[in-house]
Amino acid sequence: MTISLESDPSRRRELGALAEPAAKPETGWTIRSRLFIKYVALFVGVVAVALLSNGLFEVILYYREHKAALIRIQHEQAEAAAAKISQFIKEIESQLGWTVQLPWSTSSTEQRRFDALRLLRQVPAITEIAQVDSTGRERLRISRLAMDVLESGQDFSKDPRFTEAVANKVYYGPVYFRRESEPYMTLALAGTRKDSGVTIAEVNLKLIWDVVSQIRVGEHGQAYVVSSQGRLIAHPDISLVLRNTDMSGLPQVRAALSGGMVGDELQDEPNIQGQRVLTASAPIAPLRWTMFVELPVEEAYASLYAALKRLALVLLTASVFAVLAGIFLARRMVGPIRVLGAGAARIGSGDFSQQISIRTGDELEGLAHQFNDMGAKLQESYADLERKVEQRTNELSRSLDELRAAQDRLVQSEKLASLGQLTAGIAHEIKNPLNFINNFSSLSAELIDELNDILQSAELDQKTRDEVAELTEMLKGNLAKVVQHGGRADSIVKNMLLHSRQGAGEHRPAEINAILDESLSLAYHGARAENPAFNIDIKRDFDPAAGIVGCYPQEITRVFLNLISNGFYAAVKRKQSEGEAFAPMLTAMTINQGSTVQIRIRDNGTGIPRDVLDKIFNPFFTTKPAGEGTGLGLSMSHDIIVKQHGGQIDVDTRPGEFTEFIITLSRTLPAHDTIGAKT
Repeated sequence: MTISLESDPSRRRELGALAEPAAKPETGWTIRSRLFIKYVALFVGVVAVALLSNGLFEVILYYREHKAALIRIQHEQAEAAAAKISQFIKEIESQLGWTVQLPWSTSSTEQRRFDALRLLRQVPAITEIAQVDSTGRERLRISRLAMDVLESGQDFSKDPRFTEAVANKVYYGPVYFRRESEPYMTLALAGTRKDSGVTIAEVNLKLIWDVVSQIRVGEHGQAYVVSSQGRLIAHPDISLVLRNTDMSGLPQVRAALSGGMVGDELQDEPNIQGQRVLTASAPIAPLRWTMFVELPVEEAYASLYAALKRLALVLLTASVFAVLAGIFLARRMVGPIRVLGAGAARIGSGDFSQQISIRTGDELEGLAHQFNDMGAKLQESYADLERKVEQRTNELSRSLDELRAAQDRLVQSEKLASLGQLTAGIAHEIKNPLNFINNFSSLSAELIDELNDILQSAELDQKTRDEVAELTEMLKGNLAKVVQHGGRADSIVKNMLLHSRQGAGEHRPAEINAILDESLSLAYHGARAENPAFNIDIKRDFDPAAGIVGCYPQEITRVFLNLISNGFYAAVKRKQSEGEAFAPMLTAMTINQGSTVQIRIRDNGTGIPRDVLDKIFNPFFTTKPAGEGTGLGLSMSHDIIVKQHGGQIDVDTRPGEFTEFIITLSRTLPAHDTIGAKT
């Protein structure tokens, strides 16, 4: 997989600005992890999870099957061993059976003695035979360990060996140890006839060792027999039997003798040697003995441990294989992706003629072909772009010439507007002292008339009266001239205001939200220019449906600037009185009302006193200190909104809390133009 690229230095220089972003994005995004590592980790993780899940399932299943097999095998072995012991006793019982077939009256004592000796030779486990007649008197005793006794007459009529045998036809006596070493039991058998008597045999249980030692339980397992009292009867280690070992201390023996061991369980407890073993038991009927089969835990679970080792080896091998396969597959996938990335970077740097060569036969190869097609189309588009850029440059040049001409006209209009604003400002400044002069002149005339009346009533000589009258007439004449010239000056000021308004722009449809937003920005930046420390929170709540209003945009802007500036002044004044804890704020809102639009400008300043609320729109009325205002801003705003635009302006205020000016404008300007109305 290779990339076939052709270098185009001239084009790269032309598009040099694109080369760096292609190599190093400026968005701040960085690669946190490599795709190669992700694919390897993903493949290894999937394989590992699959293998572990399968392995754990097999281990659990194998463990259960193995444990069930152990239980079954050991119980079968215990039952088989118990059956062998029971068969051993049954064979001895059958050998004794023919000695009680005939009654004592039909056979002589000597013949019975001969039969007993022959039985001792045939059954080595029997060490002594005693024959008792039907009355319970001993007639014969043959023993390997003592002298033979004939016709002793010993009474067995009350002995359990006789009574139990007569009642049940057979009697199995408890295990006892002769000389506290060898285990013995008594086996008594009664004939079918009442006069047959009872044969009592003492059986040496040491010979059961031959049966027990032949039972194979694994490689290191063993079987043993315990009596109902927990004494060891037979064990592969004959020394334990000869020592009359008590096995009742072992938990598995206690459980079996008490009936606590069930057939589907194995006891995991230590044996008499202290080794942990799995033990199964089976009763030996009808002797009330118990056969135990035990197998060391290590040997019992050896195959399971071997399976676990094999599973671990398989997992390790599979993990290594998964890593190698993941690396191979990741390289096969990530390699073409890197080639695509390099090709995309070359295309981004402006080398549209390069070709990406990938031979994978899948979607990645198709994507490479798409990149190549995109490069070819980009190269064609680039050539077409140069032609269009040249064409657009010529069009832009013509548009710039037209824009310069329009700009010259706009400058002229702005100069006229600025001149009108300057004229209005001069008129406002002249109006204030002129008003003061007119008021003072009228007041002075009244004072002169009153003074003249006082002098006429006073006791003065005629000459003095004449001089005072002459002086009064002269003052009245001069004041009349002052009033006359003041009237002319007032007329000049009104004409200046009229001309300033007539040059303040043209009537046209305008976006009311845009005018209000621009006014907020102009007022705020103007206040910041005068006082860099000025700061106020401005909240804009514009109704998108407020839309277009037919108006004089420059006049409406003048109104908004005046109201916003007044709001700034009131909010800052309240902050100066309340301190840093107070946050000055101004809210500007537009509301669509169908055929009209409502504009609300609200500040959280000092408010307007109720006693002057009716005078705020009067010319030259102001509540600001002397020198801080002319009192014409609200009057002019009222005239522009009401007289010029046929709208309405109201005020809602609460002293010490807020002031809100509410302006209502019609979407269309009234038919009669009242620009020249009297202010």
